[in-house]
Amino acid sequence: MFRVIFLVSVGIVAISFASIFIKFCNDVPSIMIATYRLTISSVIILTIAKIKGIRFSHFTKKQLALAIMGGLFLSLHFSFWISSLKFTSVASSVVLVTTNPVIIGIFSYFFLREKQPREVVLGIILSFSCSFILAIGDSGIQGLTIKNSSYLIGDLLAFLGAVMASGYLMIGSILRKDIDILSYTSLVYTFSALILLMASIYLRITFTGYNPTSYMYLLLLAIIPQLIGHTALNWALKHLRTNMVAITILGEPIGASFLAYLLFGETIKPIQSVGIILIFLAIFISSKKGKRPSLSKSQI
Repeated sequence: MFRVIFLVSVGIVAISFASIFIKFCNDVPSIMIATYRLTISSVIILTIAKIKGIRFSHFTKKQLALAIMGGLFLSLHFSFWISSLKFTSVASSVVLVTTNPVIIGIFSYFFLREKQPREVVLGIILSFSCSFILAIGDSGIQGLTIKNSSYLIGDLLAFLGAVMASGYLMIGSILRKDIDILSYTSLVYTFSALILLMASIYLRITFTGYNPTSYMYLLLLAIIPQLIGHTALNWALKHLRTNMVAITILGEPIGASFLAYLLFGETIKPIQSVGIILIFLAIFISSKKGKRPSLSKSQI
């Protein structure tokens, strides 16, 4: 168990740097940031997988189909979330994008037909209410007037990123039952990179011409938050339930907000503080009895 706790902790620290590195790439379009992040990490993972003798032909059609779906969810997660950082604060974006435990509870009810305890339902209602409070704090609503609509857009994008991340985690929990971490990451990271590359080419987003420092942060983004952070959390999916992995990700807002305060001087407004605290309370309540049971073979 110590090994699990240690690797998850390393993963949380690593992903806490993601929003910071993204903020330093302010001249790079959001989709291109995601494209570089997944392309670099997938190339490294595929190289290691090839050395280890792992081939795509080793996997079943069902595993490949799930991996493609997981790659799509991951692509959309990064596209929405990275875009949100262009509009809203690091604190609000990271808090909203880590509301996974509650969303996974909803997904489990509708897609896996798991009956949700009262604690989960209460957590869902409280979480969405507090997300609204957070959005109000960002947008500066006074009366019926929105003073800063861009923050509201950023919060919505961050929430959509959380929805996509929840789908990604649930698919990962299924695949990780049958395949090792290197095989899983080589599949999902590669499919995600291919989807983002095709999207970037279709949208005619240039791959070059950015600040030299931006390329350095893109490389760090691929290595630290993705290869170290996401891989550590994906490894944990075989040892912890999906909800529990999602709950551990709640450590990211703390680290990211602290780094944003040190590097960008970002402060948290009183109403935002209330929204953040209540979101954590909502997720804590729902997680008490919100652990998703192991999937049966028929559900896989």
